[in-house]
Amino acid sequence: MARLVARALRLGRSALIQTGGASAYDGSYRLSYLTPALLWPEPAIVVLPQPLQSQILRQAIPSLQQAMPLIKPIQVGDRWPGGDFRGLLLTSPQAWLRDRLTQQTAFPNHLPTLIDRADDLESWVQTELTVSLRASDWEHLMLAYPSQSGWIRDLRVRLTHALFQHPINPYNCYLIGEPEQALLIELYQTLLNGYAQEPILPITWQRFWQRFRSPERLAWSRLNRERGSIELHCSPADISATLSPIWTQQPVVLMGAALGLDDKASVYRARLGLSDMTCLKFAPDRHHDMIQLYLPDRLPMPNTSHFQVALLQQIRALLGARAGATELTVVIIGDVPLKAQVGAILAAEYGSRVQVEKAPPTSGILITGWDFWQQQQSQLCPPGLLIIATLPIPSLENPLVAGRVAAHKRRRQDWFKLYLLPEALSQLQRAIAPVRTRQGIVALLDNRVNHRSYGAQVLMALSPAARSSYIDMEWLPAEEAL
Repeated sequence: MARLVARALRLGRSALIQTGGASAYDGSYRLSYLTPALLWPEPAIVVLPQPLQSQILRQAIPSLQQAMPLIKPIQVGDRWPGGDFRGLLLTSPQAWLRDRLTQQTAFPNHLPTLIDRADDLESWVQTELTVSLRASDWEHLMLAYPSQSGWIRDLRVRLTHALFQHPINPYNCYLIGEPEQALLIELYQTLLNGYAQEPILPITWQRFWQRFRSPERLAWSRLNRERGSIELHCSPADISATLSPIWTQQPVVLMGAALGLDDKASVYRARLGLSDMTCLKFAPDRHHDMIQLYLPDRLPMPNTSHFQVALLQQIRALLGARAGATELTVVIIGDVPLKAQVGAILAAEYGSRVQVEKAPPTSGILITGWDFWQQQQSQLCPPGLLIIATLPIPSLENPLVAGRVAAHKRRRQDWFKLYLLPEALSQLQRAIAPVRTRQGIVALLDNRVNHRSYGAQVLMALSPAARSSYIDMEWLPAEEAL
């Protein structure tokens, strides 16, 4: 990896590196790109989240400075220090993307840029490209058009009433449908009719309309039913066209845990508008990264009424087999209502050992969703047993997922292969990474792996694994097995 990064710095050729889940979890690969970046005599940029910046500054860089005679200056900031700076700059994804996407000059072109945690790059870009209208923006609009302030207020009430007609869902967001679109168009046209040219809207409203009028956009609302307030959001449904010009401005090295099953990460690159580049994928070590995979057959499918009963039976059996274990046990349940129900039932049986999305003792039982586990797994002890209720395939009941699927359908694309499955496999590989560090047990209780055509790809993502369809007695703690 260090050689490939050094080559990218020297030749200015972009590269994509998949480090593997276990390496990404412990962060050991970071020394491999920091070493050539610090030894290289020319300036460079490292883009990574701020918590990782602090970790690198406290641990990785001091270790390298003790081992090698490094004299390259290092700075942290949201812009390039100056024209004469020839060191290494650490910056956040938000600062770098905002500069590239808005064509500002905070960072010079042509500087080699290393982007860590590239698994989250798409979500970072979507966040930066999303335009939001909040309560203060409506106030600014009324101030901009004082003669229309009463009418704007009335239309906002009508829009709020229309949005609140949507049934409650666990995701608390709703696609902007035809009734809401008609009201927003009425707002714009009424303001337009009062002027010879387009109305001079506040900046946020200008950006929102520019995004909203695009046919390839995703528009949704978030509601606060207690306060009776709304937020409107709009982002592009496809970011590849927006990102393609950015990658030509400088050589980049993208590093992530699991960017795709194939070595070239072809789907990932297509979604981010990445052209031809050098690609490298590190496979997990078959001796040190092996997991014990429990994959029972003949379980009810997740979308049936019998699944909850079978899920609880399997969880009880696994917890019983590991009763003497001192490690943390994690149960991941993506379905929000099911997560709460299972948490309540297990808490009644196991008491305070069970915590729902709250850090338990080292030997406790954590019931969590995918997002919480992804955010907190680096802060918790690696679990000896990880129980996964269902594959993390994005739910079509989530309006944002449904909106992205609809965009793929409009383009006549295979939305499952290009969106849902890659998302699931990437999240799955990152979720089990802590278990690999202790060669623990992963129990996958989703029978679709056994009976769907994509099951082989799921097993490939979980490899290397010693697969079993029954609870192996060797999984018992040592004192129990004796």
